[in-house]
Amino acid sequence: MTIVVNVKGASGATSPASGGSRGVLFVHSCPRAVSAHLEWALARVFGTEVRIDWAEQPIAPTHVRAELIWGGPAGTGAKLASALHAFRQVRYEVTEDPSQGREGERFSATPGLGLFRATIGVHGDVMVPEDRLKTAVVQSLTTGESLSDEIARLIGQPWDEELEPYRCAHEGSTVRVLHQVI
Repeated sequence: MTIVVNVKGASGATSPASGGSRGVLFVHSCPRAVSAHLEWALARVFGTEVRIDWAEQPIAPTHVRAELIWGGPAGTGAKLASALHAFRQVRYEVTEDPSQGREGERFSATPGLGLFRATIGVHGDVMVPEDRLKTAVVQSLTTGESLSDEIARLIGQPWDEELEPYRCAHEGSTVRVLHQVI
């Protein structure tokens, strides 16, 4: 089941056309014992009670999964990722769609890899700034690691690879799941 949460900012704007934003939160894998704490963290971000209808996570028997469609002020995606960062054992993705004057964002987190953040263009592709590409070139020359491995990290490939089995559990959901775009 998909939960829809809307929150109003100081300006009252919640639609992308009026300066607000929207996105999706996929909680791919959360220990059942932590799920209530995660709801409380989300409630602090949204400023309203959040009750999630959790589903079993088939590939992690003691874990649950959920998805929320949200609307709120621009920057809400980053606030959600920040609030969930404390839950290191949770696998999740937060997207914020591009809105007026802003690129979109994607945050992915796994217990082993930590948090990944990317700017997302209007067509859904990861945007990598020039300075990060230059750093990747220098890093590959310094460490001897291949440039393709450095670029794979810049676009979040290790996170995509780890999350893909968990994403498949969402296939029957009403929200389209982010799939690897490579």
